[in-house]
Amino acid sequence: MPVVFNTVGDLREFLNATRSQGKTIGFVPTMGNLHQGHLDLVNKAAEMSDVVIVSIFVNPMQFGPHEDFDAYPRTLESDCSALANHPCNAVFAPTVREMYPKGVNTEIDVPSLSTILCGHHRPGHFKGVATVVTKLLNIVQPNVAVFGNKDYQQLQVIRTMVADLLIPVTIVGADTTREPSGLAMSSRNAYLSKEERETAAMLYATLKNIGEALRSDSQVSTTLKQEKERLTSAGFVLDYLEIRDAQDLSKSYVEATSAVILVAAKLGQARLIDNLVVELKH
Repeated sequence: MPVVFNTVGDLREFLNATRSQGKTIGFVPTMGNLHQGHLDLVNKAAEMSDVVIVSIFVNPMQFGPHEDFDAYPRTLESDCSALANHPCNAVFAPTVREMYPKGVNTEIDVPSLSTILCGHHRPGHFKGVATVVTKLLNIVQPNVAVFGNKDYQQLQVIRTMVADLLIPVTIVGADTTREPSGLAMSSRNAYLSKEERETAAMLYATLKNIGEALRSDSQVSTTLKQEKERLTSAGFVLDYLEIRDAQDLSKSYVEATSAVILVAAKLGQARLIDNLVVELKH
């Protein structure tokens, strides 16, 4: 089992000893309730570093007033058991008080990216993400930090923040782990019924259909409209289904070298997100 640290002081002591031995540190920040997608991130971090730290912290700052903070699954024991079978050396599982000892007095924001797409539908969410990730990177000071590509916007927020604040860490985006149906693995998939889980697989199929239209440069707007209607008919409540520049998430993707198709939709009790990056021919 990985050793579990609950305080910043104890973790730093462990990390200082690790660095004194000349070892590199890989970091995977999570909110727990781990699934195979998280474990794949751990494996990726282990390929790129000597010692892997996983943080498990449900960050209140990134949840809106009517979101699922209280209901979000907290499964530290089973998470540590899962990590025992993977190259994870230590788990950092702080309390809210440990992470925000004096409440929230300082916020990190990336305004160009935090108010569009998911940021528009979840005001303040990315400010909460950017703030807690900055704190975690300052605590761990890893050589490499690995995030999933599934939350593409989050990854771009973090990349931009790290570059702008000159934080000395390499940010790595890892491929989305999918169920056999194509559904992106997510802790929130637990909210889906069996029937809804089958329906949810339509999201990735939708992205692939639009991707084909993009690659062949044919009827993109028509395909987009048709796919929106298809999802709505199947019971999805769409927040958005859009094509953006993969680099800066601007709407003007036509001249870009790559585009990203992003979707966020509610199905039953779950809010699902997914994306597909498409290389464009010019």
